[in-house]
Amino acid sequence: MSRKYNKFKNKKVKLDGYTFDSQAEAKHYQHTLKPKFEKGIISHLEVHPRITCMVNNVKVCVYIADFSYIDQEELTPLGAVGCLVYEDVKGFKTDVYKLKKKLVEACYKGTKVVEIDPKLYKNVELILDA
Repeated sequence: MSRKYNKFKNKKVKLDGYTFDSQAEAKHYQHTLKPKFEKGIISHLEVHPRITCMVNNVKVCVYIADFSYIDQEELTPLGAVGCLVYEDVKGFKTDVYKLKKKLVEACYKGTKVVEIDPKLYKNVELILDA
């Protein structure tokens, strides 16, 4: 059986019905986001949300983040409780990624794409169902 790798040599991981692009992404979900979701610290957790970027009513691109959620402990730019957060587990930032990130943040004022360093999960074990 041959293994399939993406262009950055990351191994895809299936967990909780999702297919993650890397082990670091799956570990971030399993050890950070899922526990926060279960404790009610974050809500509306979404895996691989799609964000359409429009400029002058013209679709420029679709950005697919790794995760989105509402952080119940953060305030929106207008002071309301519950800030929308997008996250990407990123080791290497391509030029296309950098451009799309800037476009998302420009098109959706108050939106921030948070980058998670995969090295944070280097020594963390991924627990997969048997």
